[in-house]
Amino acid sequence: MRLPYDHKLVSLAKSLRKRATPQENHLWYDFLRSHPVRFQRQKAIGQFIADFYCDKARLVIELDGSQHYLPEAMQYDADRTAALEARQLEVLRFTNRDIEQHFPSVCHLIEATVNARILQLEQEKEGSL
Repeated sequence: MRLPYDHKLVSLAKSLRKRATPQENHLWYDFLRSHPVRFQRQKAIGQFIADFYCDKARLVIELDGSQHYLPEAMQYDADRTAALEARQLEVLRFTNRDIEQHFPSVCHLIEATVNARILQLEQEKEGSL
C-alpha cells in the first residue's frame, strides 16, 4: 500500500539526507542500509518526513536530538506519532545518545520489531482473506 505524501516535501527530504546527523549516518550506514528488509531514509509520509521507514514492516524509526525535549517539540512529536499510528504505522523513537552508547541494543530492538511487525501484518492479511 502506497502512503500518501506532500510532494512539496521531496526536495526537503533530499536535503535532509545530505545533511544527516552523525547518529542518523551511523544507523543508516552501519545497519539499516544493508538490512535484508529494505529501509528508506528521510521518507515523506503525509505532511511529515520520517527519519527512516520500512514499508514491509510499516515501521517508522525516529532519532531525537536534544531539541526534541523542549515542551513544544515533545507535543509536536506526540501529535506526529499519533498521526503516523493512525495510518497503521508503528513508530520507534531513539535518542541520539541511544545510538551513541547502545547501538547494538538499538539494532537488536529494530530487528525484533521488524520481524514481529512482518509476522503480524502477514497474519492480519491471512485473517482478512
